[in-house]
Amino acid sequence: MLTQLRRLLNRFFRRSRTINNEPLNKVSLIVIILIDIFILVNVFTGLNDISQWYINPSQAYPCYSEWKNYQTQTTSDKDYEIIQFSVISARNYQSTFQQTYQQAAVGRLGTVSQTCLEYGSYKDQLNNPGNQQIITAIDQKQTEINELEQTNRRIREQYDSTLLEKIAGQPREQSINLVEAEKAKQQLEQNNRNIARLKQEIAELKNQLTAKPESLAFINLLKDDGTFQSVENDYQQASFWYPSIQFSFQSLFLLPLIFLSLSVYNFAQRKGYGLIALISWHLSVVFFIPLIFKIFEFLQFGAIVQVIVDLISTLLGGLVFLVSYAYILLIPLIGFGIIKFFQKIVFNPKVQAARRVQKSRCIRCANKIPTHDAYCPHCGFYQYAECHNCHSMTYKYLPYCKQCGQSQDSN
Repeated sequence: MLTQLRRLLNRFFRRSRTINNEPLNKVSLIVIILIDIFILVNVFTGLNDISQWYINPSQAYPCYSEWKNYQTQTTSDKDYEIIQFSVISARNYQSTFQQTYQQAAVGRLGTVSQTCLEYGSYKDQLNNPGNQQIITAIDQKQTEINELEQTNRRIREQYDSTLLEKIAGQPREQSINLVEAEKAKQQLEQNNRNIARLKQEIAELKNQLTAKPESLAFINLLKDDGTFQSVENDYQQASFWYPSIQFSFQSLFLLPLIFLSLSVYNFAQRKGYGLIALISWHLSVVFFIPLIFKIFEFLQFGAIVQVIVDLISTLLGGLVFLVSYAYILLIPLIGFGIIKFFQKIVFNPKVQAARRVQKSRCIRCANKIPTHDAYCPHCGFYQYAECHNCHSMTYKYLPYCKQCGQSQDSN
């Protein structure tokens, strides 16, 4: 296997650095490398664009994350918090929530969940001047509470040091504190009363907000476990298949490019167009690189592979780290299979030799040569080998001797 891999690499670098088996000069090689880098960057850009052609699960189900957070929250104010979040976040959108959700599907494949569009409509109804005014009033009162609590903390710090000064018998005019102990206590009590009053007013405003018809309709939708379960199931299914859909679109983007570049390369080789063959070969390599990356990415995150991983995890009793062993064993096997495929089918020297001998071309470089020439004038390759049966000269790599017809498989 190592010998085959070495031959494959030598053939790869020979094709990448020569024109009609003549080495490229340094300037030409640098130009081709720069072209390769430019094309590779654009190929990855195209792959990124086409992978986003189909809307992702978060865009198809934009309400899922908020709904999920609401379902898992245990705070007593969660109804008010999600209403407040909806009203405040509406300020960041130039259009309504429903229009924003629908915009994600414009010019792309896939549709937005109708339930999430309904969810966006309920959120839009919350965003009205009355609700905005209530939330602004609550925020202002909460700011007052924070300022009063901060004042209380500062008074308590001074109150403690004032008591120490009083115990020590220090005269009042020498005190570093601004508030006497008696006044500090009165100020604390007054601030606490104001804080309690403000909290009561905030609670009443929250109740007023959550009791509004549009708020009740929104909260009732959030509390509909059946509808949420349906959205969650659809979201999980979309998340499961999304990597496979991305890989399919990326393959559709790359495979025509690979097929076209290899076709041009084979045509240029047959016609002896060295520069075209070199450029098309480089393009083939450039197009193959992203495909290999995407294959490994799919093997890591693809839906089908995820099923296999989950099955292995279940069978191994939750020992998930053993899945890494499966990858370690699987990837080399896949790589070995790819090498064997290219070695035996795509770049099989025997298959190539048969086609080239029929067209009177060099077995190695495929350039046109006279029929009975033993050496290629383009690359110097010797075209013949001795038959192990009749010892006559026959073509290299061909399965049978042209003189006695005996099999040459042992050669």
